[in-house]
Amino acid sequence: MLDAGKTDETLLEVNNIEVIYNHVILVLKGVSLSVKQGGITALLGGNGAGKTTTLKAISNLLHSERGEVTKGSILYKGERVQDLDPAALVKKGVIQVMEGRHCFEHLTVEENLMTGAYTRRDGKGAIEADLQMVYDYFPRLKERRKSQAGYTSGGEQQMTAVGRALMSRPEMILLDEPSMGLAPQLVEQIFEIVKSINENEGVSFLLAEQNTNVALKYAHMGYILENGRVVMDGPAAELRENPDVKEFYLGMSDEGRKSFRDVRSYRRRKRWLA
Repeated sequence: MLDAGKTDETLLEVNNIEVIYNHVILVLKGVSLSVKQGGITALLGGNGAGKTTTLKAISNLLHSERGEVTKGSILYKGERVQDLDPAALVKKGVIQVMEGRHCFEHLTVEENLMTGAYTRRDGKGAIEADLQMVYDYFPRLKERRKSQAGYTSGGEQQMTAVGRALMSRPEMILLDEPSMGLAPQLVEQIFEIVKSINENEGVSFLLAEQNTNVALKYAHMGYILENGRVVMDGPAAELRENPDVKEFYLGMSDEGRKSFRDVRSYRRRKRWLA
């Protein structure tokens, strides 16, 4: 893993990409973003905005769903990677944690974690050390390590999915909707662990998240997608204070919390798309 600490070096650069499914359906329309080495970047927006498609374009998982990048480029450490297969990208240090906490349900928690080290060739000792590191970040997984993953809770499965990704010794994790289906207390716990991994291990994160409030609390940079386009981006601290973001995504305005009926009219009034 990388030395801890955020730098100004760009690790991932997505330049003006378009994605089409089934040779017909245009999903992403000129999306550009970058992730700094050692940073946490949040990809925000509602359901169907294009967040998951963006992550799958980066991790090269689109082809399994009859999708393809038809324009633009994706660079990792300055190298074009959009034509690589997903396994080759994992070997370069980029791994995606899929939406929905995908685990091998019939395997134990520990067996799930060990599958993340499948491509490694650095010896049993290094793998065992990283397994202990995962247990240090997720003590609950150590308690449940012999349990069948399919019988663990949603929060434990999310921890298992992130821990499995860590076992591949990544430089960057693409984390898709980590808060989905979890209680607020568990969401905070997961994000606190993401923050610790980022700070202590130097792993960069690009996370897609509908929970704008919690994502901007932990991210360094943010990009907001609407209908396959980036409509706003900037430092997370600035986005948290932006009146449009407060009103349209956090349900807040200068007059206080707004009702859903008030907020939903933003599609007719959004200033940044005018």
